Amino acid sequence: MTKKMAASFIGGIVISVAALYFAFRNVPLLELFKYLATINYLWVLPAIAVVLLSFWLRAWRWRIILESTSKISIWRAYNPMMIGFMINCVLPGRLGEVARPVILQKEEKVPFTTGLATVVAERVFDICILLLLFMLTVGMLQINPDKNVIFGSYQLNLETLQTVFNGLLKLGALLILGIALFSIGKFRKIIYQTILALPELLFFTSEEFKSSVRTKICERIIGILKNIATGFILIRNPKKLLFCTVLSVLIWGLAALSYYIFSLGSPGVNLTYLEITTVMVIVCFFISLPSVPGWWGLWEAGGVFALSLFGVTTKEAAGFTLANHAIQIIPVIIAGIVSAMVLSVNIRQMSYQGKEFQKEQIVAKSEWKK
Repeated sequence: MTKKMAASFIGGIVISVAALYFAFRNVPLLELFKYLATINYLWVLPAIAVVLLSFWLRAWRWRIILESTSKISIWRAYNPMMIGFMINCVLPGRLGEVARPVILQKEEKVPFTTGLATVVAERVFDICILLLLFMLTVGMLQINPDKNVIFGSYQLNLETLQTVFNGLLKLGALLILGIALFSIGKFRKIIYQTILALPELLFFTSEEFKSSVRTKICERIIGILKNIATGFILIRNPKKLLFCTVLSVLIWGLAALSYYIFSLGSPGVNLTYLEITTVMVIVCFFISLPSVPGWWGLWEAGGVFALSLFGVTTKEAAGFTLANHAIQIIPVIIAGIVSAMVLSVNIRQMSYQGKEFQKEQIVAKSEWKK
C-alpha cells in the first residue's frame, strides 16, 4: 500500500468515526451495546438472503437494459454491477457508477458511454420508485416540523426531507426528459446536424482548419452521443420498459423486506411492513446527501429520525439502524470482492479510471463555461 493510499484509508476511517460520533453522541454507548446484545441475530441470515436476491434482480434488470447493445447472461452483468456497488460502499464520490461501464467495456466490449447510459437508465428506475414510495408512505404521515436530528452540519428534519424530495424529483424529471428526447430519431438527427455545423462559426479560419475540427472533434462527439443513444434504446420497447418497472418494484420491495425481517429480531422495533418501508425510504433520501463512503453516520442519523416518527426510542433506533446498516452493505462488499476476484479486476485501477473520468468531466465543464 502506497503512502497516498494509506493516507486516504486513514482519512476515510477518521471521517467515518466522526460521522458515527455525530449520529450517536446523544446515545448512551453502554445502553447501545446492551441493546445490540439483545438482538436476535438468527434473523440476519434471511435478511441477508433477501438483500442478495434483490441484487440478483438488479443484475437481471441491467441485463435487460443492456440487451440493446450486448446480449449477456445475468451473471456476466452481475459481477460488474457488484464490483460497482462495492466500490460505492468503500470509496468516496460514487466511483462505482463509473467503474461499472469501465469493467463492462473491458469484459464485454461495450462502449464506455453506452454502458454509462445504461447505468443512468437504471438509476432513473430507482429514483422513480423511491419518489413513488415516498408519496405513498411518507405522505400518510403527519411529521412534526419540530422533529430534528443533528448530524454534523446537517439538520435532518421535515424541511431537509422535502428539499431532498424536490431535488430528486427535479433530477428524475430531467433525466426522463433527456432520455425521452434522445430516444427520438428526428431529435438526435437535429443535434448531430447542429454539431456538424458548429465549425462554420469559425468563419475567420481556413476551410482546412474547419474540416479538421469537424473530423477530429465534431464527429467524435457524435460518435459518443450515438453510443449514449444506444444505451437508452430500452425506452422504445414498451414490454421491456414495463418488465424493468416491475423488477424495480420487486427490488425495492425486497429491500424493505430485508429491513422488516431484521426488525422481527430487534426489541422495541415493532413496525409493520409499510412502516418499515417508510423508514427505508427516509434513510435512502437522507443518504443521497453528500457523505462518507458507505454512508456511515448519515445513514444512522436518518434511521434514528425515521424510527422516532413511529415512537421508537433513540437507543433502540440507533441500535437497530447501526446493525441493519452493516447487514445491508457488508454482504455487498463481500460479493463485490468475490466478483472482482472472478473477473481478475484491479479495484485500484478501476477507481483510478473513475477518478480520471470525473476529472475530465470537470475540466470539460470549465472549458465549456469559458
